[in-house]
Amino acid sequence: MTKISLATHPFLLGFDQLERLAERAAKGAEGYPPYNIEHQGPNGFRITLAVAGFSDDDLSITLEDRQLVIRGRQSDAEEGRVFLHRGIASRAFQRSFVLADGVEVVSAGLENGLLNIDLSRSVPDSIVQTIPISRK
Repeated sequence: MTKISLATHPFLLGFDQLERLAERAAKGAEGYPPYNIEHQGPNGFRITLAVAGFSDDDLSITLEDRQLVIRGRQSDAEEGRVFLHRGIASRAFQRSFVLADGVEVVSAGLENGLLNIDLSRSVPDSIVQTIPISRK
């Protein structure tokens, strides 16, 4: 049986990367760390990750080919500590979000164990564009 791709439909010109974006987004479907996505104002978003125990030096945020990647790795400063119970996760993580065209990262901040990343979508002035027809 032949697999028919959405991107091969003749009415969807230039959407050949859509399936790759969906696959990249699905790869980051792990449950740690938990996160929220909030809608703020007409064109704003906020991603909040629960990163208890991580300092700003333990975290990195990069934008790679429209993919927002948040990584966390705690230093091994726990030598000599003996835990009777360890319920606070301190494992390394990587969380990815695929951003649409026009969505930009505005700021990031760490407060009370929550990493907030603010995003903004730029809206074009005019959605309708007239294309002139040239004559030969």
